[in-house]
Amino acid sequence: MEDSSLKKEFSNEDMLECYVLLTKDKKIISRTVAAATPAARTLGALQQGAARLRQVRFPAEAASAAAIPALFRTLGGAFPAQSTLTACLHSFSRFISTFFELFVVGSLLNQVQDRNSQLGIYQWVASGRFGVTPTFLANADQLEIKIAQGAKPGEGGQLPGKKVSTYIARLRNSKPGVPLISPPPHHDIYSIEDLAQLIFDLHQVNPKAKVSVKLVAEAGIGTVASGVAKGNADIIQISGHDGGTGASPVSSIKHAGGPWELGVTETHQTLIQNGLRERVILRVDGGFKSGFDVLMAAIMGADEYGFGSIAMIATGCVMARICHTNNCPVGVASQREELRARFPGVPGDLVNYFLFVAEEVRGMLAQLGYEKLDDVIGYTELLRPRDISLMKTQHLDLSYILSTVGLPKWYSTSIRNQEVHSNGPVLDDFLLSDQEISEAIETETVVNKTAKIYNVDRAVCGRIAGVIAKKYGDTGFAGQLNITFIGSAGQSFSCFLTPGMNIRLVGEANDYVGKGMAGGELVVVPVENTGFCPEDATIVGNTCLYGATGGQVFVRGKAGERFAVRNSLAEAVVEGTGDHCCEYMTGGCVVVLGKVGRNVAAGMTGGLAYILDEDDTLIPKVCGNTLFCL
Repeated sequence: MEDSSLKKEFSNEDMLECYVLLTKDKKIISRTVAAATPAARTLGALQQGAARLRQVRFPAEAASAAAIPALFRTLGGAFPAQSTLTACLHSFSRFISTFFELFVVGSLLNQVQDRNSQLGIYQWVASGRFGVTPTFLANADQLEIKIAQGAKPGEGGQLPGKKVSTYIARLRNSKPGVPLISPPPHHDIYSIEDLAQLIFDLHQVNPKAKVSVKLVAEAGIGTVASGVAKGNADIIQISGHDGGTGASPVSSIKHAGGPWELGVTETHQTLIQNGLRERVILRVDGGFKSGFDVLMAAIMGADEYGFGSIAMIATGCVMARICHTNNCPVGVASQREELRARFPGVPGDLVNYFLFVAEEVRGMLAQLGYEKLDDVIGYTELLRPRDISLMKTQHLDLSYILSTVGLPKWYSTSIRNQEVHSNGPVLDDFLLSDQEISEAIETETVVNKTAKIYNVDRAVCGRIAGVIAKKYGDTGFAGQLNITFIGSAGQSFSCFLTPGMNIRLVGEANDYVGKGMAGGELVVVPVENTGFCPEDATIVGNTCLYGATGGQVFVRGKAGERFAVRNSLAEAVVEGTGDHCCEYMTGGCVVVLGKVGRNVAAGMTGGLAYILDEDDTLIPKVCGNTLFCL
């Protein structure tokens, strides 16, 4: 059968999810799946009777098929699957880069060498901060803070030791065979203000990357989304309970998020009511399979649409639901070379799938009398309840989904094309404008500088680190920036340091000192003649060295809680800490020359911690790990 004969009429009244794949031998495989368990979107129908456009067969890359990003979620998908998706997205960027926004999820910087296309590199910042380095952040086009996901929201995650191969361990700065734990919360996010600070940090290290915040659909998400928008995020991602591979624990599957239809509706309406809708792109995922899903999400208010599981299926996933065992029979989610060799996917399969999704969207828009998705986003007047009678749905009230509070002031295209939100004037910009510093970065020479710092100066050195990482990577800078700050530093001082940055602070610092640092040296000492004993005073705040992958830190004084949480390779000396010292640590070395709080080394799976115990009170404070008394 030739491509020209592929004329498929989709009925909006059928509760069907359709997709068509084109195999390498050009044979058409068409599969129609009846929706056994209706989702909220399948209970609604599209209003008919609008002026219809003439349905001439146009290429699927018409403007009406805009903004369908393919989100491939995890490094658990082995490299063959990731490279297939990447090749697919490169194909899209060549042919429909104006109309599709396509991103790759995962750490592919070492594998994706061709950056000539308009393909964006899309990176996650999850609670474990595995692989989050300055280079990782500086080379991204979008950065997503994963607060929760549709399955197991708020539970964190764990990669079993048997899946931590040499390759994975190298990416995660760990050791093969050691389980890797992602904490349930982000330990630098305990309030909406903390989230705003992390967004600020990411904008600081990469001012050209849009920052997304991933939320799970649940009651009250609109209020949270409003806080995210006010926190200067560029994108809000809503994930529904549907979708995923089914490889999560049973308890997690039974306690998943809610339907994305409710999450998108509440978020869209709340943002409009608070005058915030034009500030953020609204993206949604969770079980998307067809153009009907895309159109329903658009009408409910979404700007962009994510495909995860179905993209894996289109490239060969057989839904064995054993991703966590490392025994995926087709090599999609396995690190075993003999299984990865079985991977059957080719980019053409996935390319063709998305083309047919786009074709379906275009056809349904034409039936409604519209030319592009921009014209229907948030226009819930196009929806009506479907006239069906099922026992499981007869008591559902769809009036909230069908309600409206108005439309955004801007078209979706204008929202998606607006500039990245800015942090405004920051101290790093002043330092980078210094000719000696800029020349030292460019020529890899040595420079010595002194500057005053105040507690309103946040994430200082983060932007400098981003510039160096963008140019030289995490380890390639041969020069030295020796900068001494005098005063009281704001939050996230010296975040994301790279080798060659030697930072000294004479004063004190707030929370998140040395967050994500990959190298360099950081020294914090109190001012002279303070009137107090330095070793008895807290000089740096909470959650220092969160996710650090290198460098050395020396603190003359005490630190707050969760010192060196999720530390991978950094080395640190401090004169005392609060609770939860070395929590979830996987590598590096921490020396504490003083007292510590309770719950020491909780979840610690690697690295060394030396703690001075002069009064024999340490043992009850250690959380279940092997302890050697010297």
